[in-house]
Amino acid sequence: MNATPPGPAPWRAIAAGASASFVGIGLARFAYTPLLPELINAHWFSPSAVAYLGAANLAGYLLGALAARRVARRLGDRRALRWMMVLATVGLLACSVPVSAVWFFAWRLVSGVAGGVIMVRVAGAVLPHLRGERRGLAGGAIFAGLGLGIAASGTLVPLLLTAGLSSAWIGLAALSALLTVLSWHGWPTPRASAAATPSGAAPREGGSAGSPRLALLLVQYALISMGLVPAMSFLADFVSRGLGRGSGSGSMVWIVYGLGALVGPTLYGLLGDRLGFARALLLITLVQTGALITLAFVHDLPEVAVLSAVIGSFPPGVVPVVLGRVHELVPARTEEQSTAWGQATVAGALSLAVSAYLYSYVFDLTGQNHRVLFLIGGGALVLALLTGLATRFVHSGGDHTARVTASGRVTTAG
Repeated sequence: MNATPPGPAPWRAIAAGASASFVGIGLARFAYTPLLPELINAHWFSPSAVAYLGAANLAGYLLGALAARRVARRLGDRRALRWMMVLATVGLLACSVPVSAVWFFAWRLVSGVAGGVIMVRVAGAVLPHLRGERRGLAGGAIFAGLGLGIAASGTLVPLLLTAGLSSAWIGLAALSALLTVLSWHGWPTPRASAAATPSGAAPREGGSAGSPRLALLLVQYALISMGLVPAMSFLADFVSRGLGRGSGSGSMVWIVYGLGALVGPTLYGLLGDRLGFARALLLITLVQTGALITLAFVHDLPEVAVLSAVIGSFPPGVVPVVLGRVHELVPARTEEQSTAWGQATVAGALSLAVSAYLYSYVFDLTGQNHRVLFLIGGGALVLALLTGLATRFVHSGGDHTARVTASGRVTTAG
């Protein structure tokens, strides 16, 4: 066996992964939500155009998820992740200049591509190099960057907006550039022992990347992703214009959403370690279904704020749980798990992209009725719950759920 090349300390590798998810998803995607009302108020774009431009990032995310494996094969994970962070930073900077809707669309698309590549490759670039780490906790720490990005966008954007809309974009780009530089040498060195499973070789335990349970998980994740979009894209605008509370209240609620996002990845990762990731996924989806449907009927700001904290924990928190579930179903070598996680990310990205345009169309069709969007999202989560329950009744030869314990020992349950 080849010796593992020396690399950075585990905490530096986790910090690099968290920085990548912070920049590529947390800022490049979620900072758009508190900026959305100001893009309208500053007459950069019309309300309907702003909604469609927001969806461009999700379309890019899908393209990035589809291209991630090819990009990593060409550049290697370390270089790919570094340069995707650079690309996301450039995308934020380019959005500071409203040249045209086409210009803005193109750079929102580019930043989405960067986020898609990061989402697919970051876990496989970090987790295999950590020893003695609990899978859910370590994955939660990496994807906590999403939550940090949401919280940072909610606190920083209102401050940056005092200097103007262009300055807000420039400030976000500066923060992204700083994190890119600080994390540049934190990525682990690839190990020769982390080779892919030879072609035709069967995994040691658990199901294959084409198992029925994994296929249902992809459907479940796609439906969950569809349920994420309404609050993720329209929450600040709902409070600001839908409830008539102004952009200040919209930003405040988005900060609360970000506080939920801060605790979601670690909390849900620990829950997956305790309950198993299949049960944890069902439980958190049930809670989110109730919260999102309730949001469609409330009018008071305190109630909206409480629901926002609960809902905010879901977009970043569900990621390590789904990742853990993928690793339960495909406890094989690194590359097979990476392939399965890539399939899950593509399923989620496709749903996000299609749903974003669907919601934008419904938003325009209903006279900008946010509550209808929340109800549609709640319906998608109900279907996700039913799909998750159906997984329990699916049995296939050799398709056993594997449980990876804190010590790294693999156990199976049919």
